Amino acid sequence: MMAILQYILYLAVLILLAIPLGAYIKKVMSGEKTFLSKLLTPCENAVYKVMRVDKDEQMSWKKYAICVLIFSGIGLIFLFLLQLLQGVLPGNPEGLGGVKWDLAFNTASSFVTNTNWQAYSGESTLSYLTQALGLTVQNFVSAATGIAVLFALIRGFVKVRESGLGSFWVDLTRIIIHILLPLNLVISVLLAGGGVIQNLSGSKTVSLLEPIAVSAETVTVKPDDGTEIIINEGDILGSYKRGETELNSDTLSGASISADEDSHSAVVTCAGQAVKAKLVTEQFVPMGPAASQVAIKQTGTNGGGYMGVNSAHPLENPNAFTNLIEMTSLLLIPAALCFTFGQAVRNKKQGIAIFMAMFICLVIALGVIAVNEQSATPQLAQSGAVDISALDQAGGNMEGKETRFGIASSSTWAAYTTAASNGSVNSMHDSYTPLGGMITMLLMQLGEVIFGGVGCGLYGMLAFAILTVFIAGLMVGRTPEFLGKKIEPFEMKWAVLVCLATPIAILVGSGIAAVFPGVADSLNNSGAHGFSEMLYAYSSAGGNNGSAFAGFNANTVFLNISLGLVMLFARFLPIIGTLAIAGSLAQKKLIATTAGTLSTTNGLFVFLLIFIVLLVGALSFFPALALGPIAEFFRSLV
Repeated sequence: MMAILQYILYLAVLILLAIPLGAYIKKVMSGEKTFLSKLLTPCENAVYKVMRVDKDEQMSWKKYAICVLIFSGIGLIFLFLLQLLQGVLPGNPEGLGGVKWDLAFNTASSFVTNTNWQAYSGESTLSYLTQALGLTVQNFVSAATGIAVLFALIRGFVKVRESGLGSFWVDLTRIIIHILLPLNLVISVLLAGGGVIQNLSGSKTVSLLEPIAVSAETVTVKPDDGTEIIINEGDILGSYKRGETELNSDTLSGASISADEDSHSAVVTCAGQAVKAKLVTEQFVPMGPAASQVAIKQTGTNGGGYMGVNSAHPLENPNAFTNLIEMTSLLLIPAALCFTFGQAVRNKKQGIAIFMAMFICLVIALGVIAVNEQSATPQLAQSGAVDISALDQAGGNMEGKETRFGIASSSTWAAYTTAASNGSVNSMHDSYTPLGGMITMLLMQLGEVIFGGVGCGLYGMLAFAILTVFIAGLMVGRTPEFLGKKIEPFEMKWAVLVCLATPIAILVGSGIAAVFPGVADSLNNSGAHGFSEMLYAYSSAGGNNGSAFAGFNANTVFLNISLGLVMLFARFLPIIGTLAIAGSLAQKKLIATTAGTLSTTNGLFVFLLIFIVLLVGALSFFPALALGPIAEFFRSLV
């Protein structure tokens, strides 16, 4: 019951915050005054003056698209070079060397496309300068680019017989100054106050309060209960308090330890059997400006963690308070933009209808993940090996999840982050049950339109809406219309490309990888789960997400390049298509609503929209899913 209340609370907080934020964003992008205008409008005008931007310019869709591509291309090159040269640049207290070229290309592609896929561990690979000037800046501008393209599409619906869609430079400036900066300043302060680190200190090495014993050999231990425990070299045997001989171990009950911390060696004894061990007495503690980057990685649906293990790290997400803030931030702007859209097109019911289609899909996906993770798998409960009951404990499948978050917070985060094109995690999706992990994949494979990324999720869903009204129009023998604009072959061709860009990128990319020599060496598992690791990686890249099955080692030349190309394709083809649709719609006249006009704000349209999303997304990936998580699920029943 408590878990159900948690899920309801998380969803309620999201909706309650999204509605007023949506109204604020509409005012900003319409040039209306807000409570921050007196402070921020002079800053906005100063940018226009310095950059010589014409505030009243009306760009054609082609010019708008060229500006987006040039701006993103410059960012790609800058971030690529910044990584290569970080070893000779300042802001590098750890003395980290330059990043190899293929990883630098992958990372640059990732952050410019708002994907934030990371084939490296941030705290040990990138300098403070690269993190702040490279990654954090792209977190802001890539997010702002997605929102800008969305508003170009909104103007396409609103304008009548015009060719201009506004100025990309004005849209970009307003979004960053009036929306992203103030919102993330507040969230950064809250996170820092909640315990997320924010400093410019070098990393620390501290002594452990309880040293850890790690096996130095591979042996089979036979405790008094008659069972056999195979211990591999490198396995953690347990911890102990200094001055005591009792070993605190989850696997070797009643074991004792004789430690020599000077030589970092020990002997662990269990049922009279001695096991040689190495001692870990110190811990590496990364430092740096994490809170400020975590804020924008969440609100901008970026997802790239400051730490290698992302928001599962206690210095990046230390407690329930920071977890609630970070998790809500994942979908805050994407959900708010639905209400913004309704107000901007002067049809609030339309915004609510789009929101409900997304929200229903999210709730269903969250329910499937939650039920499967709480129920766990038959193997976990086999012979009572693991107690999966929820009596006085989390129960279920807790593998890969932080005990401070439990199953409810972990499952909610998993659904939120893969519904958004975010990718940050507070648990390891590789350890989820087969069906729980499949839903996280499917949310990305649908095109990241169940809220999706900031801006790009909504314009992707609007492409599906155009496809829906076209199909519905054919069924009843009427010319399809959406928001008073006739939908014709030009819009349909581009809408289909926008809807199919993600499936094409994922299926082609993963298909090539499946037959490429050496990719199998990157897998942490064989069989169906190994295939799921690879499919998840390309789903994450093609869905502009960035999360991963943790066991997959993607830091190879082929994977870095292929995943980088998939990210670029899946990001910029939909942008070009969306702007082409916007340009065409802006030149059309409004059509009067009649009794025969298909309503796009009622429950029937919401149902049809969900059906089309699932038809295009889910069926495209069914064969691939059948080889991975579905096969793994049925195997778990045997």
